[in-house]
Amino acid sequence: MTQSKPQYTKVEFAARGDEIYERVVRPTVEPGRKGSFVAIDIESGAHEVASDEFSATDKLLARVPDSQIWMRKVGSPYVRRLRSQISIWRAA
Repeated sequence: MTQSKPQYTKVEFAARGDEIYERVVRPTVEPGRKGSFVAIDIESGAHEVASDEFSATDKLLARVPDSQIWMRKVGSPYVRRLRSQISIWRAA
C-alpha cells in the first residue's frame, strides 16, 4: 500500500476544521451541548456530536468512511489542554 501526500498542511487542516466549526456547527450545538465532542470532516462539512471523542469519530466514519477528521470540544477551542497536566508534572 502506498501513502499519498497529504492534501493540506497541518495549519490548513486546522483552519478548515475551525472554519466549519464556527460557521456550521457552533450555532447549532453550543447552546446545549457544552463539553461534548464534535468530529468534523474537513472536506464535506459532515459532523457528529457525542459525549466522547471515540464515539463522535466512530459515528462520523460510519457515515463518511474517508473522513479527514478535525475534532473540537463544544465550548472550547481545544479538545484537550495539556497545560494543567504540565503544572502537575512540574509540582511533582
